[in-house]
Amino acid sequence: MQTSSRRVVFVKAVVVTAVLFAALSVRDLALMVGVKIPGLPMSSYAGSSMDNLLAVVFALLALLCLRSRDERTSVPRLLGLGAPGWKAPVCVLVATLPFWVGCAVTGKLQTTIDWRDILFTALLFPLAEELVFRGFGFIFTRRALGWRMAPAVLVQALVFGWVHWVGMKDSELAMQVFAITFLGGIVFAVLDAMNGYTLWCGLVFHVSLNAAWDVFDVAPSAATGWLGNGLRVLSAALAIGLVWLVSRRSRGVSMQGWDDGAVPARTSRSGR
Repeated sequence: MQTSSRRVVFVKAVVVTAVLFAALSVRDLALMVGVKIPGLPMSSYAGSSMDNLLAVVFALLALLCLRSRDERTSVPRLLGLGAPGWKAPVCVLVATLPFWVGCAVTGKLQTTIDWRDILFTALLFPLAEELVFRGFGFIFTRRALGWRMAPAVLVQALVFGWVHWVGMKDSELAMQVFAITFLGGIVFAVLDAMNGYTLWCGLVFHVSLNAAWDVFDVAPSAATGWLGNGLRVLSAALAIGLVWLVSRRSRGVSMQGWDDGAVPARTSRSGR
């Protein structure tokens, strides 16, 4: 019986990892077997919008298949879409100001700001990535599958970094992009855990940094140099510190569930 249970846990872990690797490549995988999935009917971002939409749908279907039958926590909460309050996300937004200042100093304001670019690359695409990697890959694995903190954080962060590396594997900056996005995946997950296992703090951090790229024209050497990376680290440290202070003064829910296999907020018919 115990061997069977371990096998189920292992299989589910493999499935989660495979879904994370494949989520943003559904159209490419379909094309490999002769099925062409068109982009969304829009003038720009047609293909990438469909990729992100399919990624969220794919992760959602996997969640529905993997969660236990006696799981009583709602699907939105399993994806981190609860409502713990507004203070922590606002603190995260404030914490990203050093990065914005750095972009303003090392770059220049875009001559024409395309709000459509900001909508997709700074809001919708980060939202899709957070739902897939932090919602499904981190919060769901902690709340519903009982993963410990370290593997739940590291698996999704490694795949998150790999996905971005693949997109730039022919660039000399590919390894640096991998490192930045891998560490970003860790920071986003930690912020989400500290705020009651909800997506909002990690999403705000992700959206704000992406938006700075759309608002300011920053040279790659400055953005990926010691100053750009230093400001990212500073913003991340400020965000974690501020969210910790906010959480400490509130209910303390963010400090629970770090050392055990399951998050206390999880409820099921068995009472575990």
